[in-house]
Amino acid sequence: MQTNKVEICGINTSTLTVLKEWEKIEYLKQMKAGDPTAREKLINGNLKLVLSVIQRFTNRGENLDDLFQVGCIGLMKAIDNFDIDVGVKFSTYAVPMIIGELRRYLRDYNSIRVSRSLKDAAYKAMNAKEKLTKLYDRDPTIEEIAKEVGMEKSAVVLALEAIVEPVSLYEPVYSDGGDTIYVMDQVGDHNDDHDWLGEIMLKEALKNLSEREKNILTLRFFQGKTQVEVAQEIGISQAQVSRLEKGVLDRIKEQI
Repeated sequence: MQTNKVEICGINTSTLTVLKEWEKIEYLKQMKAGDPTAREKLINGNLKLVLSVIQRFTNRGENLDDLFQVGCIGLMKAIDNFDIDVGVKFSTYAVPMIIGELRRYLRDYNSIRVSRSLKDAAYKAMNAKEKLTKLYDRDPTIEEIAKEVGMEKSAVVLALEAIVEPVSLYEPVYSDGGDTIYVMDQVGDHNDDHDWLGEIMLKEALKNLSEREKNILTLRFFQGKTQVEVAQEIGISQAQVSRLEKGVLDRIKEQI
């Protein structure tokens, strides 16, 4: 399947343009200066980057439209938080942000079966982490945990991630030419999704939503909460949050 020649979310991907690096920096400067059109140009000029990233997740049977929309959220987070003074390529920063958003989406929406051997490895790593924490009076590094259990560093990371065990904020997730991006770089503030609904929804469509539907969208996209957190806050199941959220977004997409 040639993803760059199909229509996703109503967009003919074969017509997408790609911004040069100097153009990205220029639009970022214009955006910071208050130009309301610069952000939209940055988004449209980096949609092919989103397409290239979501190809890594297409073998999971997920809907391409859904993955694309989630990837765009990651792209917008990258645009809103990127620091042009750091001297790192925008794509170097944006790729892990997009990947992080997709992984969070897949964790929230899917029940992933974890093999017994992977669980065993995760429990060994967790026990080693607890032991080393007491020994060193600090959180051990992945390298130290790997050495303690006699495993490769990558195997430890995979095992801990498989059971959604938190890892250090300083764990590297992406590196390009010596520019390393860490988990902490993917963490934005609670307002970095503030413009997302404004980008994809009409105000008239929002007015037709019920109070509970508005509340769910506010918690999910304005406050950046996961579906599990939303479910706990409003007192329904995560599955109900998922169905309501998808239904609302589908209705809004039909109206616009």
